[in-house]
Amino acid sequence: MTEACALTLNAGSSSIKFGLFDIAGAAPAPLMTGLVENIGGAARMKAEFGAEKRAQELSGAADHPGALGEILSLVRTEFPQARIEAVGHRVVHGGPAHGEPALLTATLMAELAKLEPFAPLHQPHNLAGVRAAMAAFPDAAQIACFDTAFHRNHPWVNDVFALPREFYDKGVRRYGFHGLSYDYVSGELARIAPHLHAGRVIVAHLGNGASMCALQGGRSVGSTMGFSALDGLPMGTRCGQLDPGVLLYLMEQEGMDARAISDLLYKRSGLLGLSGLSNDMRALEASDTPEAAQAIDYFVFRIRRELGALAAVLGGLDALVFCGGIGENARRIRERICEGMGWIGLEIDHAANAANATVISAELSRVRALVIPTDEEIVIARAAQRLSAGTRQAAE
Repeated sequence: MTEACALTLNAGSSSIKFGLFDIAGAAPAPLMTGLVENIGGAARMKAEFGAEKRAQELSGAADHPGALGEILSLVRTEFPQARIEAVGHRVVHGGPAHGEPALLTATLMAELAKLEPFAPLHQPHNLAGVRAAMAAFPDAAQIACFDTAFHRNHPWVNDVFALPREFYDKGVRRYGFHGLSYDYVSGELARIAPHLHAGRVIVAHLGNGASMCALQGGRSVGSTMGFSALDGLPMGTRCGQLDPGVLLYLMEQEGMDARAISDLLYKRSGLLGLSGLSNDMRALEASDTPEAAQAIDYFVFRIRRELGALAAVLGGLDALVFCGGIGENARRIRERICEGMGWIGLEIDHAANAANATVISAELSRVRALVIPTDEEIVIARAAQRLSAGTRQAAE
C-alpha cells in the first residue's frame, strides 16, 4: 500500500536538513527527520525514525546533489511504499513580492535565481536542491517556503535604509530571516499561551545562525536581521551588526575585494573569529581561554542590547521566547541574558531554567520567559500538504 508523503528539504551552505511526512491525514505526520552535515568534507548523515536514531559517515556527499542522492536512497530503502506527492523547500530569500509559500514554476525559479546576490551562501544551494528534487520527482508538486515571508508586513520604518530611494526600489531593504522558525514558534505560542500570543513578544532564535524578532499579535513588526543574514546578532561564523565604515577600511587599507570580505564576514567572524577557537557554543563554554569567555560575553551583550531595542519597538514586553540550538539547550546563556532584567519586568526561575522547562520565568515575573523548541520542517510540510492538495484539486 502506497502512502501519500511530502519530503522536506532545508539546504544550507554545507548541510541539508530533511524530513519525510505522511500527508494522507488532516495534518502531516513525521515518519523520519534528519540531517546531512559537512557536505564537501567528512560528510555525515543523522536520521531519526521516531525514537530510533542512526548516524553514518557518507562517501557520496561531495556536493549538494550527492548529499540529496544519499537522502533519496535512504527514503527509498526505509520507506519503499512512500509516494512522494510534494517536496517542500526552504528558500532563504523570497524578495519583496513573496509573503506566502508558492508552487515552484520555471518563471518563479528564474525570479528567485535573480535574488542569489542577496543571499549568496544560501539561495544557490536552495535552488540547486529544488532542481535536483524536480529531476528525482518530476510528478511531485515542488513548494517554496520563504524564510523572508514572515517579515513581509513590517512597518515601512523597519524595512528601509536611509539611502537614496532608488536603492529601496531595487530591493535594497530590510528583509529579516529565520521566518519559518518564527512562524512555528508563533503558532505554538497561540496554542499553549494565547494570551501571550495576542500581546508583545520577542523571540530569540539562537543557534549557529542567530536573530531576534518582535511579534505583535503573532505578526513580525521588527527583526535584528536586515538586508542579509549577516546583520544583527553575532553568530557562529557571521559578524552581526557592523559599521559600514569597516567595509570601506577593509577595501581601501587592507586591499580586500568583495570575495575576500564575503569570506571574512560569513565564514571567519562571529564566535569563531572572536574566540579563535570554535563557532560551537558548547566548545566555548567548556574552554578556559579568556578569548572564549569574551566571545560569549559579546554574544550575550548583543542579545541584551537587541532585547531592549525590540521592546522599544513593541512599546513594552509581555514574553520572551528562546528557540534554536543555543536558545533551547544553553541554560547558562539564557540565565545570563535574563539576569538583571528586572527593570523590564523579567525575573528568571533558576531551577526551571536549569531543567529546560517550557516556562523559565519566576512565578511573580511580569514578563514571561519560555523555551519553545522550533520545528521548521513541520512548517514546510504543512505548506507542502496544503499547496499540493490545491494542485490536485485544480487538476481534477
